[in-house]
Amino acid sequence: MASAAPESGAGETAALQAENAALQDRALRALAEAENTRRRAKRDLEDERQFAVTSLARELLPVLDNLRRAIVASEQPSSQGASLIDGVRATERLLMGVLQRVGVQRVDALGAPFDPSRHEAMMEVDDPSIAPGAVADVMEEGYVLHDRLLRPARVIVTRRGASWGDHRENATSKQH
Repeated sequence: MASAAPESGAGETAALQAENAALQDRALRALAEAENTRRRAKRDLEDERQFAVTSLARELLPVLDNLRRAIVASEQPSSQGASLIDGVRATERLLMGVLQRVGVQRVDALGAPFDPSRHEAMMEVDDPSIAPGAVADVMEEGYVLHDRLLRPARVIVTRRGASWGDHRENATSKQH
């Protein structure tokens, strides 16, 4: 009986060593699988970044084609100005449609109160027909992508007259 105990201890040790080896093998395989998953995710992300604009680029190709046609038409000696302008307008509508489908919208500026978060004032003018501090004209359209500003509208703003300034000072002094 005394000899049976060491044999069972040796058997237990061998079993534990085998189990340990199996667990180490599983752990190494799990680590390798995690590393492969990380690499695959990184590669997929790089592909996504590289090809994210694929659908937009495809939609812009007809716009490019129309602009090329307009250039070719303008180089023809018999080119009619009105039809060229109509073609350019149609191309602009086509381009705006493509941009709207991907979430780009124009910033509504004309006649709106000046908003420095959406407008960039290029100059001020006196115009009694427009409220002071309102956008009198748009020099360059602004655009947003969903809710993110891509480019502010570059605008001409009406001056805020002395009466507006006096009114503002009175309102400020009443608050204090």
